Amino acid sequence: MSTVLVAEDDLAIRDLLTFLLDTSGHHVLACADGGSALDTARREHPDLAILDVSTPGITGIEVCRALRERAADTELMPVLMLTAHGQRLDAGTGFDAGADDCLVKPFEPSELMSRIETLLERSGVA
Repeated sequence: MSTVLVAEDDLAIRDLLTFLLDTSGHHVLACADGGSALDTARREHPDLAILDVSTPGITGIEVCRALRERAADTELMPVLMLTAHGQRLDAGTGFDAGADDCLVKPFEPSELMSRIETLLERSGVA
């Protein structure tokens, strides 16, 4: 079982992500903002992070950069960025920050789960 950090300020999307991951056998660490996500990642060392680009406070982009730049225990953790449909330019910014994959909302749950499993397999967790 892998541990997945979810940082999403939209409660409905966060609940959906938690449900999909939980029913697929993953342990979920859910956060509503970037600051909590960064603290949780540093404390819990999840196997994968799913970060919304526009979380309040510290953005998902900033969380991704911090995970890559300042923490030897999280620098190789796969990161999947979520961005709203109208924020397509943020995907490039996500990759520049060190994200491994980006997905535009709204997304198909099957596509999301496929990408998660691919990232976990590449990192040797799945």
